[in-house]
Amino acid sequence: MTAPLGLGHIEARHPARRGAKSPMQTLRIKTPSSDGTSEGAGRVRRGPGRDLSPLLAGASTAICAVGALLTLTDSDSPLRAPCTLFFLLTAPAVAIGAALRGLNPVGRALSALAGAVVLNMLVAQGMLAVHRWSVRGGVIAVASLSLLLLLLVLTRGKSRSRKRTQDGTTQAKVV
Repeated sequence: MTAPLGLGHIEARHPARRGAKSPMQTLRIKTPSSDGTSEGAGRVRRGPGRDLSPLLAGASTAICAVGALLTLTDSDSPLRAPCTLFFLLTAPAVAIGAALRGLNPVGRALSALAGAVVLNMLVAQGMLAVHRWSVRGGVIAVASLSLLLLLLVLTRGKSRSRKRTQDGTTQAKVV
């Protein structure tokens, strides 16, 4: 074997020769400190009023229920139109969003909203084509199609989890 030649120009200037760590060596998982806050920029905020997603989900569910109820009872409330519109956009969007779990949140929200508009348009065109247009019928059709889509997604998820569990137990027995 021959002796190694002198270091090349790039190798001589490499930070590791002076004891610096590479970027992969400096990555670490941020653990919470003793006072309950994380070491980083404090992105995780805990306590009352910090996580509003359950509250917003409950409020939107209530608005959807009120919109559907006001439409189905043929009420003359001034809240009927905005709540019904919210229901007609949210119910299919939630069902489509549940089916698109693999996308990032922004893409999933935009795709679900676009799918909700498409579903509403298809229901309206179908009802107009057969000369059976009614607001009550449209709400019932959108609600039933959204519920059907959501049930399909939920049953597909359960069958996949059962299949994975069965495959895991079978593999465990073989090994």
